[in-house]
Order: sequence, then C-alpha cells, then structure tokens
Amino acid sequence: MAKQTGIIKLKGTIGGISFYKTTDGHLAREKGGVDASRIANDPAFQRTRENGSEFGRAGKGGKVLRNAIRVLLQNAKDKRVVSRLTKDLLAIVKTDTTNERGLRTVQDGNLSLMENFEFNLNGKLGATLFAAFTKAFDRVTGDATLNIAAFSPTVRIAAPTGTTHFKVVMGASELDFANETSTFENDETAILPYSAADTAAIALTASLTANSTLPVVQVMGIEFYQEVNGQMYALKNGAYNALAVVIVDTP
Repeated sequence: MAKQTGIIKLKGTIGGISFYKTTDGHLAREKGGVDASRIANDPAFQRTRENGSEFGRAGKGGKVLRNAIRVLLQNAKDKRVVSRLTKDLLAIVKTDTTNERGLRTVQDGNLSLMENFEFNLNGKLGATLFAAFTKAFDRVTGDATLNIAAFSPTVRIAAPTGTTHFKVVMGASELDFANETSTFENDETAILPYSAADTAAIALTASLTANSTLPVVQVMGIEFYQEVNGQMYALKNGAYNALAVVIVDTP
C-alpha cells in the first residue's frame, strides 16, 4: 500500500493500480485477489468462507449496538469506532463454544469481553472521570442505575481546555443480535457548571423490560460544553466527549 502525494489525487484504477481515499489519506495499491466465485465454491476456501461468515455476524452485531445507543453515540465517538467494535465482537464470536466454526454467533459468545469498551479514544471515560460511582442492572425489575456521590468537578473530571459546563449521561439497551433489534432507555443530569464547588449527588435510572431474556448493555458518558453569551455549545463539536460500556449483563 502506497500513499499518494502531490497536488492531484487520483481515484479509480489505472494499469492495475487502485487509487482510493481513506481516513489515513489518499492511498494506492496493486489490484489483485482471488476471484469471488472461487472463494464462494472452492473447497480450498472453506476456512475463508467460515471466517467471512463470522466476521459478517460481528459487523452486524456492532451495528445493532451502535443503532441502539445512537442517541448517546452521536455525541461521543471516534473515526474508527466501527472497526474497533467489530474487532472486539469478532473476538467474542470466537468464544462461542456452542456452535460450529463458521456458525458461531455474538449472542453465544462471552459478551462480558465488551465491558469497558470506549467509544471515543480521544476522550476515554477511564481517563476523564475520577469520581467513584456505582452502577447496577436488576434483571427482575429491568432497572439500570448509576449513582455518583457529590464531588468537585475540577478535581474529579479531566475536562478539555475551554470547558465551562458538563453533564453525565447513562443509557441501557436490550440487544437482540439474532433478530437485529433492540430497545433503549436513557437518563442524564442537567448541564452542570465545571467548577470547584461540589455537585449534588447524582442518581440516574433507565428502565427496560422486566425479566428480559436478552443481553443488556449499560453505557455511561460525559459531555462537555462551553457557554458563550448565555448559550451552551458542545465543546469542539463533542470531540472529547466520553462514552463507555460499564455493564454487560446476560441472562
């Protein structure tokens, strides 16, 4: 893979070289590979077909989760969140001991491996919030809760330069990977001043289906704001907002 330089950037194929644009810039590579029909039918590519099938399930699983938490994710994500999440879910697929290779699924794998996943590497929750918090999910009632004792924001939150305010967000989702559906509920604090004065105690709740038989994922995040002339603006368009998985609960 080569990187294109110069004023004119090419796209397409010339003389067996493919030119294309990615987040890493304009790249070029030699066109090649095995014919698709051979991969689909040749016994020699059985492992390839199995790997492709499981990769596809991981990709769909990531889409189910991203769609479920989209309300929060749109405010806190990096450019590679899709590929990073797919990679982690593929690792989960490979822990499935129920189904044969090529038929393994996300839901039958060890979903706890998704815990602590950071959706925005530019603003990790683990490197942003230093106040102790408790989180819980009650499968009987369907209630996901998050509690933080009173704390000083300037002491317990590593906020990006320019922050004047912030809020804490929490959401929970039931994920039906097999049918590619989900339910989602969320709660959040008011927009709070980023100051030395202690906040009030924070208690957030999101209520899902009681006695659900589906996996549940709970996420938590912090969003930063800058006040200008009495109006609140997402700081740097949310580039440093944090969002992470804090609970994965399976039936």
